[in-house]
Amino acid sequence: MLMVGLYGKVAGYRSGGRMADTLVVIGSGLGGLSAAIRLATSGRRVVVLEQNANVGGKMGELRQEGFRWDTGPSVITMRHVLEELFKSAGRRLEDYLTLQPIEPLTRYFFPDGKILDISQDKGRTLEHIAQFDERDVDGYRRFLDYVARLYRIVGPVFIYDRPPALSSMFKVSPMDLLRVDALRSMSQAIQGYVRSPYVRQLLGRFATYVGASPYLAPATLNVIAHVELNMGVWYPQGGVYALARAVERLAQELGVEIRTHCPVQSIEVQDGRARGVRLADGTYLPAKAVIANLDVTTVYEKMLPPEPAIRKRMMSLQKTPSSCSGFILLLGVRGEHPQLKHHNIFFSSDYRREFEQIFKQGIPPEEPTIYVSITQRSTPEDAPPGCENWFVLVNAPRLGPAWDWRREAERYAGGLLDQLARRGFDVRHKLEYQGIITPEDLEGMSGARGGALYGTSSNSRWAAFRRPHNRAQEVKGLYFAGGTVHPGGGVPMVILSGKVASELLLEDGF
Repeated sequence: MLMVGLYGKVAGYRSGGRMADTLVVIGSGLGGLSAAIRLATSGRRVVVLEQNANVGGKMGELRQEGFRWDTGPSVITMRHVLEELFKSAGRRLEDYLTLQPIEPLTRYFFPDGKILDISQDKGRTLEHIAQFDERDVDGYRRFLDYVARLYRIVGPVFIYDRPPALSSMFKVSPMDLLRVDALRSMSQAIQGYVRSPYVRQLLGRFATYVGASPYLAPATLNVIAHVELNMGVWYPQGGVYALARAVERLAQELGVEIRTHCPVQSIEVQDGRARGVRLADGTYLPAKAVIANLDVTTVYEKMLPPEPAIRKRMMSLQKTPSSCSGFILLLGVRGEHPQLKHHNIFFSSDYRREFEQIFKQGIPPEEPTIYVSITQRSTPEDAPPGCENWFVLVNAPRLGPAWDWRREAERYAGGLLDQLARRGFDVRHKLEYQGIITPEDLEGMSGARGGALYGTSSNSRWAAFRRPHNRAQEVKGLYFAGGTVHPGGGVPMVILSGKVASELLLEDGF
């Protein structure tokens, strides 16, 4: 018999009322949906609770004035991770989603007017690089070999395995340990392969894929370049958000119940074990175990009882440096700009200063590197005829006392448009629509603490060991998925995090 009393309303499961046997997933980002799919495949009853109107977490979309924008991730790599998720449920990715290659991978614009394309065709890429410094043709080849070697070494231990511990190092041969390259920064390692400042800046950019600085992050993270430069970039037909819809469809076909507009207030803990969740409206949902697809620090701060062990863990997480955030413009642009491709980067003139302002001063860069994605290049219906949909992103610091986005957002947005105008793309008087997403907005929409998109900082050689575990040590039956826990941020990584969380849960007998 369920006692209501102190708990207020108690919600039963729609299919049979056996909510206590149900596994609850908080958040419908790809990490949470990945975990839900694997649990449902194992025969478990799963309910996913999402505060927003749609699934996807940071992967969202917006439609306005005939334009459509992906508002989150824009680059899809590691296709095999997506394929494996669908295969785990006995399905084929191709039956749910069409992934098409992007060519060129990215077009890079430099302050002096030079342009460099990185292509799926390595021969074509080398031809472009030779125009900057012929010596870098060999250097770039050697760099690709270097990052492929890093991937071979660190992939099995730090990407595809369980959360690493110091004992994980014994899984790597002594010779390979020397090749992990954890003592240099990404930038220092890159300088050992290529001479051109243009190519060096280009290769250093991959640090931003985990919200880090190439001048601080360990050279081991050059492995990120491998998954794009050696393995390729993909774009889901219909937009990146089509991936979220495909994963949602798979989950629902497997019997996962997804409840949107359903914010969770707290995780109920009794005798050191997660027993259910309380919704914002006071409803109590009993559960056998809980997976939180939220920023792990936010969970400890706002959703768990203030018990000593939990508070100690919370304080430890609060002291850990965070990744950077982002500032986004969604522009509906009248007119066409054929010189721009699907993915475009406008590099700043002082890359080092840009990261110093983000991570040391805690302010947005005065002259940031600007990323412009135009999905209309691959999906013409994303913009009205004769128009383009621009997704404009710059790296920004996590929320802090040095900057007030409520006061500065409009001015900063104007500065970005001015900067693009100086680079030859003046759209200030061609805007059919302009939307702004600040780090404060990102925190509210996705629960990313301080707007930090990738959780803890990767600007440390020990970053892989400091990333929070997928299993809560203080609360039995509580697990974590998403970009703030192992193995990290980015679409394929959060999908893998859901796999790890579900495997740990099942191994623990829930």
